[in-house]
Amino acid sequence: MAMLIQNGTLVTGETSYQGDILVEDGKIAAIGECLSLPDGEVYDASGCKIFAGFIDAHTHLDMETDVTVTADNFASGTRAALAGGTTTIVDFATQTRGKTLGEGLAQWHQKALNNAYCDYGFHMAVTGWNDAVATEIGEMAAQGVTSFKVYMAYESLRLSDGDIYALMRRVKEIGGIVSCHCENGDLVNALIARHRKEGKLSPAWHPRTRPGYLEGEAVERFCAIARAAEIPAYIVHLSTREGLKAARRARQAGQTVVLESCPQYLAMDDSRYLLPGFESAKYVCSPPLRSKEDQAALWEALAAGEIEVLATDHCSFHFKGQKEMGREDFSKIPNGMPGIEHRPAIIWELGVVPGRITENQMASVLSEQPAKIFGLYPRKGALQVGADADLVIWDPHRSRTITAAEMWQWVDYTPYEGMSLSGSPKAVLLRGNVVCRENHISPQPMGRYLKRGPFSSPL
Repeated sequence: MAMLIQNGTLVTGETSYQGDILVEDGKIAAIGECLSLPDGEVYDASGCKIFAGFIDAHTHLDMETDVTVTADNFASGTRAALAGGTTTIVDFATQTRGKTLGEGLAQWHQKALNNAYCDYGFHMAVTGWNDAVATEIGEMAAQGVTSFKVYMAYESLRLSDGDIYALMRRVKEIGGIVSCHCENGDLVNALIARHRKEGKLSPAWHPRTRPGYLEGEAVERFCAIARAAEIPAYIVHLSTREGLKAARRARQAGQTVVLESCPQYLAMDDSRYLLPGFESAKYVCSPPLRSKEDQAALWEALAAGEIEVLATDHCSFHFKGQKEMGREDFSKIPNGMPGIEHRPAIIWELGVVPGRITENQMASVLSEQPAKIFGLYPRKGALQVGADADLVIWDPHRSRTITAAEMWQWVDYTPYEGMSLSGSPKAVLLRGNVVCRENHISPQPMGRYLKRGPFSSPL
């Protein structure tokens, strides 16, 4: 069915302007002034902003760890995404060590099939490297997986520097991109062992085992590997001044380095680890929340255009029953926090409203840039004729308060409990279908798998 959205302010990464959008057959059919539609729904968006559907390029849904499974699966996570205005996610399929990339991808397809309420793609996390895996990189690209992730921490996931280099050289051949969880895994393990031996077992000790300089060192090393491999470097969930400085040095040396950060590092700081009792366990994630000085540095970098992507690293675990597994030992607390539902509203509230960033920068880091980087543009992330009609009709005056009792995420808490918001989606369209209206989600999952093209540099 055709739909005409009138009287809104269209917001792109470059400009904002008044205009109407005509939607037909799931695509943007026309953009202009005083458009008409004789047969179909006419939506009056007066007073609202219209964004291209937001993209969350870093999620972990229905993910198994060594001891448990994330609270949100593809159904609950993608419903929550739509409620916040996110119409596309890129989740991390993961190779089980000793098995193939193909087996990992098939497993994630099964998790998402007929369960996704928004569109989705997959990165592939590579946990083991050999000649057979090298051959599979081309097969992944043929199936629309052109981005790969490596870990420098976590024993069951990380690769050696040499294997990261070999992977990068192979991914370069298919025009892809390699991202990295940058922490010095050996030193993290040593610091955890030391604090446990000294009886320092409360959540307050979690951030002290993952200090900012270990992120900085790992960013420096990952950029050096990328330099040797002659390929761009993508840093996930940047959280520190040290990591930012390392990325700047690499850029000054002529490298392409793409930076991603997350709302939790912009909205909260490490004082959350000093809450009474076991409450601090809710905020245990890796990298951990950082200092106010780190937070200020990230905001400055975001405003200056040095951070290209804001994703969530949504990795939710219930406080009761899951986070509580580490009540006697912080190292046993499942690492991760929820955020897929509230990312756009938090960035609006903390970034756009106080003037730290513009609404155009918000459109860029939440939609346009991730679409370009991950081979989805201009099908996604664009307000232009021919693009998918993934649209967020954003009411800048729709106030509400974040509470766990009134959210779509299935996890039993939110780290943003009690936060007041002055803007949120009034309606969300996915390929021309109104899938969320006034926080009511369409009952049928309509998400489709997205085959993605090669990496495109945003710099």
